[in-house]
Amino acid sequence: MKTTGKTAQKRTQRDYPLGFKLSLISQVEKGEMTYKQAQKAYGIQGRSTVLV
Repeated sequence: MKTTGKTAQKRTQRDYPLGFKLSLISQVEKGEMTYKQAQKAYGIQGRSTVLV
């Protein structure tokens, strides 16, 4: 059997500090970045993490 060389990355749940959350939400609400840009920039896995 061949292997592709890719390793599965384990998904983990994170607790984000309140200051980080408020800063991120402020940037999204002001239109400085979209929620998708925020996800990518800060490594947030779940879509609803930013939206909710």
